[in-house]
Amino acid sequence: MLAPDYIWGAYTQLEEVKSKQPKDELTALVSLIRRACGVDNQLKAFDKTIDENFKNWMFQQNAGQHNRFTTEQVAWLRMIKDHVVSSYHIELDDLDYTPFDAKGGKGKMYQLFGNEMNGIIEELNEVLAA
Repeated sequence: MLAPDYIWGAYTQLEEVKSKQPKDELTALVSLIRRACGVDNQLKAFDKTIDENFKNWMFQQNAGQHNRFTTEQVAWLRMIKDHVVSSYHIELDDLDYTPFDAKGGKGKMYQLFGNEMNGIIEELNEVLAA
């Protein structure tokens, strides 16, 4: 009876909720916990939070520079963001699995980002879920 979808619906009756229902119950649950604990001032879908944080991070990376990342690097960064949406975190070993393995896995990411690879993964873990 306390499924995240029902609780989400109850919140929409109590306060203005700008974001649509999250894509799945786990995302709804994370969103509800973040709201209940005061991490977020308003209830919003966690995937939207990650999208906004990614957009802001990319803007900061490009500030003062003209396109810091290549098109291929941006595609990898977006795959990482999408992974974090569904898994809430990314580890270096996750690059051995779908969808990364089809694009060359750890080796390809290292080829694209070099010694920055580990730092980027750590930074995205911190920034995206903030």
